[in-house]
Amino acid sequence: MRIIAISVYEVDLPYVDECYSWSGGNSVAVAQTTVVRIETDNDVYGVGEVCPLPGYLPAYGAGVRPGIAEIGPKLMGVDPTCIGHINRLMDVTLKGHAYVKSPIDIACWDILGKVAGLPVHALLGGRQMDRMPMYRVVNIDTPEIMVETVQRYRDQGYRHFQMKVGGDAGEDIERIRAVVGSKHTNEIVFADANTGWRRDDALRVAAATRDLYYYIEQPCELFEDCRSVAPRASQPIKLDEILQSTAAILRAHQDDCMDAASIKIGRFGGLSKARFARDLCGEMGVPVNVEDTWGSDVVTAACAHLAVSTPPELLLNTTDLNNYVTVSVADGAPVVDDGYLKIGDAPGLGVKLKEDVLGEPVAVFS
Repeated sequence: MRIIAISVYEVDLPYVDECYSWSGGNSVAVAQTTVVRIETDNDVYGVGEVCPLPGYLPAYGAGVRPGIAEIGPKLMGVDPTCIGHINRLMDVTLKGHAYVKSPIDIACWDILGKVAGLPVHALLGGRQMDRMPMYRVVNIDTPEIMVETVQRYRDQGYRHFQMKVGGDAGEDIERIRAVVGSKHTNEIVFADANTGWRRDDALRVAAATRDLYYYIEQPCELFEDCRSVAPRASQPIKLDEILQSTAAILRAHQDDCMDAASIKIGRFGGLSKARFARDLCGEMGVPVNVEDTWGSDVVTAACAHLAVSTPPELLLNTTDLNNYVTVSVADGAPVVDDGYLKIGDAPGLGVKLKEDVLGEPVAVFS
């Protein structure tokens, strides 16, 4: 089997509400996703997707296509089921830019699953559960509106809530006290600063909410600041943005400043390296949530396959990114059931692209 063509599609994904907002005054109403379709010489194809969130990480939607233009020609004639070799070729051809490589890696896993007649989760460790807990994002706002948003999602069956903070420390204390104070016994709250606090602000918030149990997520931008906050906070620390490699995971564990980890597929460069990061966390007893920065049905499927193959005692949650946007790019995506995500056992990712939504490819490499 050989790769004969890589088609690239670009689709705008409007957010379901007015805008998605987080620390530093950042917000987005529409994000650009990139969908990749890899064709082979025996009529089996695979699909992948990546959608960098604008202003979030050193990655941007418009950068995916030129990145694939560098990588794509090098992959022609290569067996897509030799995924380790595919990743080596991508890394040799283009240093860094993991997000560019993610949809290609995902598409190769889709092909491998189809050839094997197995769902991708069977290849990533096997199904570990029937359904996966999900979290829902609560945009940064007034304490009253955030509490109302939590209740709205609670009514939909969600029990995990990621509240956005990272603004003024005094206001964030009020937000946290309101939201965490309203949570039910079986619920989990993550106060996600998205790197938005200075070290002193993070310590102020942690001290002022010491009597409350919740996760502080990615309090500061620098690893050294997060490491300083961790031993002085009574709350568990979940790291996200600074975990961009397995080396970062090892460092955080060695320095004892990580109680939970966020594994974003696009940030690591696809399912292959995200699986390795997940398994490394598992060996260290660090629970993970499995997700990506943004996206639609293909990304959601990739996250679900990785999440459902994670031991349940190590999986915090995952998310249904396709329900955060108003455009669907594929059929067959995982389904939401009372705050949980369910996925089937169709070969590969189990999704079929919607050609009418994708339109014509913006680039084809053959």
